[in-house]
Amino acid sequence: MTNALIFAGGVGTRMHSKDVPKQFLKVDGVPIIIRTIGHFEKNEQIDKIAVVCVEPWMGELQYELEVYGMKKVVQILPGGQSGFQSIHIGLEYLSTFMAGEDVVLICDGVRPCLSRELIGECIRNAEIYGSAVPVTPSIDSVLYSDDGRLCGKRISRKKIYITQAPQGYWMEEIMSAHGEAIEKGIEPISSADLMLELGREIHLFPGIRENIKVTTAEDLNALRATQYYEHFKDFAREELNIE
Repeated sequence: MTNALIFAGGVGTRMHSKDVPKQFLKVDGVPIIIRTIGHFEKNEQIDKIAVVCVEPWMGELQYELEVYGMKKVVQILPGGQSGFQSIHIGLEYLSTFMAGEDVVLICDGVRPCLSRELIGECIRNAEIYGSAVPVTPSIDSVLYSDDGRLCGKRISRKKIYITQAPQGYWMEEIMSAHGEAIEKGIEPISSADLMLELGREIHLFPGIRENIKVTTAEDLNALRATQYYEHFKDFAREELNIE
């Protein structure tokens, strides 16, 4: 069994979108979160989807899912105080009917430019290795600074990779990591960060540059104005029947 966990429990303060959480911002009339969920809805390898949503918007999400005929979402859960807590809420729900080596794909709700191939590779790698994190190599030079003003160290970009989502894990692996993190009182930002902070290795595989995370107003503008938007529109037309 392979299930997806979409976490969208935050309000997206970096987007400065006032009263609308970033995941519910619309592009061509369709919420970004619906575009994201659609990639998993239309993927034949995904059995079920659980969504952790910012609580006041749970009703709106249910309405949008019905509008677009999405059937794989089996539960909408209220988000926690942090991304880590929201993911944990979703994992606890999924763990009630998933086996230890079943794969769960964890993805934030603002990834409208995913691809069928990326999801497939994530599942394949997670099934083999127990973890699967898509990455792209850094194309920028990287500097290290403790205070953001003085720099005395350069980091080779050949060793720097940018993480993406979805990230895939055996259910027993990610639940074990969450249990250990709660015991130790730590809340890493991402599941990959969690594994590394606990001293566990993660398996990397090539991601795709089009797979942007829409976090800031600049990201939203990039989505609308560049090749990402063309990818986004093509998927909507071909897979979701959205014009």
